[in-house]
Amino acid sequence: MSLDSILFFVVAACAIVSALLVILQRNPVMSAISLIANFFCIALLYLLLQAQLLAVLQIVVYTGAIMVLVVFVIMLLNLGDESRLTEKFDVKKIVGVVLVTGFLLEMLYIVASNGGPAVLSPKAQSLGTIEAMGSAMFTKFLLPFEVTSLLLLAAIVGAVVLAKKRS
Repeated sequence: MSLDSILFFVVAACAIVSALLVILQRNPVMSAISLIANFFCIALLYLLLQAQLLAVLQIVVYTGAIMVLVVFVIMLLNLGDESRLTEKFDVKKIVGVVLVTGFLLEMLYIVASNGGPAVLSPKAQSLGTIEAMGSAMFTKFLLPFEVTSLLLLAAIVGAVVLAKKRS
């Protein structure tokens, strides 16, 4: 096995463990910290796939912005008493465990039958780079990019107008 394969399996195992910690933690703040660790593991997986732009966006957008919002909501809700967050054992949990076990067995079968993670072609390796994404965005997808910027501008103007009327 190559170094890339070993690194892939180590990072994937860390991602699975951090994802399990997200749902198994009783403290919501510790769950959010585990989710941040999971986002970093996913960014490392993007780097292993040679998708540098997606890795940077994963860290900046999800770990930086979204998690600040999640932690803010957790603090705003003031979930000091975690005993209220417990649920009784029911049929939904049994179905969930069966589905997750089936999914993990399927993934193990796929990895075992292929002998590890797939090796990407040189053309596929260049798809996630910043150069390829920028080139595609400003040539092939220029019109949708500009339309999206106009929609965001209209949304900002609308939010300012609505906020101005209330005060």
